[in-house]
Amino acid sequence: MDLEPYKQFAIELAERSGDIIRPYFGRPDLYVELKPDDTIVTKADRDAEALMREMIAARFPEHGIIGEEFGEERRDAEFVWVLDPIDGTISFASGSPLFGTLIALEHEGRPVLGVIHQPILRQLCLGDGASATLNGTPARVRPAQSLSAATLLVTDIGEVARRQDGPAFAALMREVKLVRTWGDCYGYLLLATGHADVMCDPVMNPWDIAALVPVVQGAGGVITDWQGRDAAGASSTIATTSPALHAEVLQRLNGGVVERDGVG
Repeated sequence: MDLEPYKQFAIELAERSGDIIRPYFGRPDLYVELKPDDTIVTKADRDAEALMREMIAARFPEHGIIGEEFGEERRDAEFVWVLDPIDGTISFASGSPLFGTLIALEHEGRPVLGVIHQPILRQLCLGDGASATLNGTPARVRPAQSLSAATLLVTDIGEVARRQDGPAFAALMREVKLVRTWGDCYGYLLLATGHADVMCDPVMNPWDIAALVPVVQGAGGVITDWQGRDAAGASSTIATTSPALHAEVLQRLNGGVVERDGVG
């Protein structure tokens, strides 16, 4: 399957949505609304997703769309775009650049193309499962580190204890070299471009994950859910730079009991 036309279009989606998001960043008067699920949303989230939906409908009217803010259209289409206009809205609304736009293309239910776009730093990481680029330059995970030398990233440490095995994660944090909350999608961008070794999220939505899979895998990394199963369609994620490191992380997080179908 030739993904080149879709890659160029995904870049257009990222750049155009970034133009909408950028003027809202860092504004002290930014209005933040609480959604029924207790997550937050801003006008930038909604306007950016609305624009991307309009662009998809105009270019590929037969394609489906799944978006965080406006739901599903033609979910059973052969090609489906999965959109998270601002992944990390808390960071965005707080004036922190640790957020990004996630754009994925699924073919027959599998993510085949992903974009992580940081519109403030103007970093665009694109992956197709076989390769990845950062602003057009090849991107690759860094050489595998031992666990004791690893940098571990997580979006929200407190959420781990609420969703997964908190004591196991606390023990893992003591074992690695460095722990930082450089999270949401930006953590996966850091991993895919050689700046971190482990990135994890104990709870995720479909629009949070779809773009990450082809980016991480394209950069040579490994991504599964928290228990080692297929990340596509999962509700949690663990991403690492190598199968060996991945296996070590999974064993520590799950008490030595790991489902390995997603590792490799």
